[in-house]
Amino acid sequence: MNRYPLWKYVTVAIALVLGFIYTLPNFFGESPAVQVSSAKATLKVDQKTQNRVEEALKAASVAHDGIQLDFNGVKTRFKDTDTQLKAKDALEKAFNPDATDPQYVVALNLLSASPQWLTSLHALPMYLGLDLRGGVHFLLQVDMKGALTKRLDSTSADLRTLMRDKNLRHGGVNREGDRIVIKFRDTETQNKARFAMSESQPDLQVVEAGDASEPRLIATLKVQAQQKIGESALKQNITTLHNRINELGVAEPVIQQQGQDRIVVQLPGVQDTAKAKDILGRTATLEIRLVDDTPGALDAALAGNPPFGTEVYTERGGQPLLVKKQVVLTGDRLTDAQPGFDNQTQEPAVHLTLDSAGARIFKDVTRENVNKRMAILLIEKGKGEVITAPVIRTEIGGGRVQISGRMTTVEANDTALLLRAGSLAAPMEIIEERTIGPSLGAENIKKGFHSTMWGFAAIAVFMILYYQMFGVVSVLALASNLLFLVAILSLLQATLTLPGIAAIALTLGMAIDANVLINERVREELRAGMPPQAAISEGYERAFGTILDSNITTLIAGLALLIFGSGPVRGFAVVHCLGILTSIFSSVVVSRALVNLIYGRQKKLTKVAIGQVWKPGVAAGTQK
Repeated sequence: MNRYPLWKYVTVAIALVLGFIYTLPNFFGESPAVQVSSAKATLKVDQKTQNRVEEALKAASVAHDGIQLDFNGVKTRFKDTDTQLKAKDALEKAFNPDATDPQYVVALNLLSASPQWLTSLHALPMYLGLDLRGGVHFLLQVDMKGALTKRLDSTSADLRTLMRDKNLRHGGVNREGDRIVIKFRDTETQNKARFAMSESQPDLQVVEAGDASEPRLIATLKVQAQQKIGESALKQNITTLHNRINELGVAEPVIQQQGQDRIVVQLPGVQDTAKAKDILGRTATLEIRLVDDTPGALDAALAGNPPFGTEVYTERGGQPLLVKKQVVLTGDRLTDAQPGFDNQTQEPAVHLTLDSAGARIFKDVTRENVNKRMAILLIEKGKGEVITAPVIRTEIGGGRVQISGRMTTVEANDTALLLRAGSLAAPMEIIEERTIGPSLGAENIKKGFHSTMWGFAAIAVFMILYYQMFGVVSVLALASNLLFLVAILSLLQATLTLPGIAAIALTLGMAIDANVLINERVREELRAGMPPQAAISEGYERAFGTILDSNITTLIAGLALLIFGSGPVRGFAVVHCLGILTSIFSSVVVSRALVNLIYGRQKKLTKVAIGQVWKPGVAAGTQK
């Protein structure tokens, strides 16, 4: 009656072992580390970089506890913070000999100190949030007016191109605030222009103004178009911020929209506020220029006598390149960039889409410079780098441009990402800044751990005193629930915050409630005169429905918090919902397995240790 089949015991045992393994990394803490990542768009961190790190540390006589290469860069562990700081200085000198033009970002970091065998099983600790680990918090205000102004300037150039292509004479296309004003000499041309604009610019709302002597058209962006531009600018800024923050080596940054025009950035573990502000506030622009391939010109430039109107840059492979200063196109004219393949050679390529003005300019430039090279540069902090320099094979029209040749699939993806999100779509301003020290984070962890520990201890004492052996079983089931919850959070690589710790403490109270229901139900059956073995079986069976109903209703409330909440509320909801699921398994399956092991094999069971069972007309005592 109270015996599980072998496979159920095995399932519970495997669940407990896995829970222990994936919980274990959280007890090893973190090791101080130094991360070396690329500060240049065209500079890659690879195995050669890792070898350079090893050589630099060896030359400086700095011992390390391991070096690893991942997508963020090369990370090196050390025993203590003093060694970490010495290593940072040594690597800074080795990788950035010119402090005014750093090639790499050498940043302090913290890595999990878990043993390698745990890491090989993908058993990693939970990430700690800003309030537990310390770090910096920024609230950024996105200048939506700046994004709209940028779009209106681009649209003004498009309208000039449209008037020229349609042979419509006008007295000027000018942006005045948030509107574009076009002057004409007669109403007939005005009407033709309005018809052409309605076809080519559906996002504009065009109205007639002036009189017959000075007819004008006034164009403004529709409300829906303004909203779309704002949303697009916000998304692109968030994408760009993600790319930049990778350089800081933050394990789990929080970058999310707040309201209509604000972005919250939280960087746990980062204490260098100035460095973080420098990374976030960087501005990068894209430029397309022509390459000067005149024989002898590059040699003269390298000798210190560059031809007039040229300057020397370096290609991705390290080769010097002589580029003309005149800018053909800027990134403002680029509307999209996607990786792909050349239709003829099947080589990796990048497909660009330009706006109408950019397409016209690009068509003219490529027609006049067939078989010449064209350089695409990323300009940042006044310094430029050549992303790629393809040869122009033929005139390119229609606004669709393909960059191919001498690039791998990975490089094509990286180039498309740089071109698509290399710069901010709208200016941003830091309106709130907070720094949380690591000591405060450690204090929060200590307080949260103590609150959970003392809460667990108080529950355990009460349950054991009140329910005796069944109380012990309930406490073991509660411990397994905590084990499962922490293991799942670690497996999901969730970020633990103070609200998450509060949710864990709440989960303990809710989880023990299920065992109280079971124990009281068993008591009721014993009180009714049922034999102990039957009472245990009926107690678990009849309590399960109540446990399931109560947990489902609580889960619905948790899901509502998860769907409609944000920030700390969502963090609380995630732990809360997972805790409900683990508590059902631990309070019903695990506790039943333990009770079956204790009492299930006793054929003539006459009593159970479940505390006092009160019967009408019978003195208080332990049920026999």
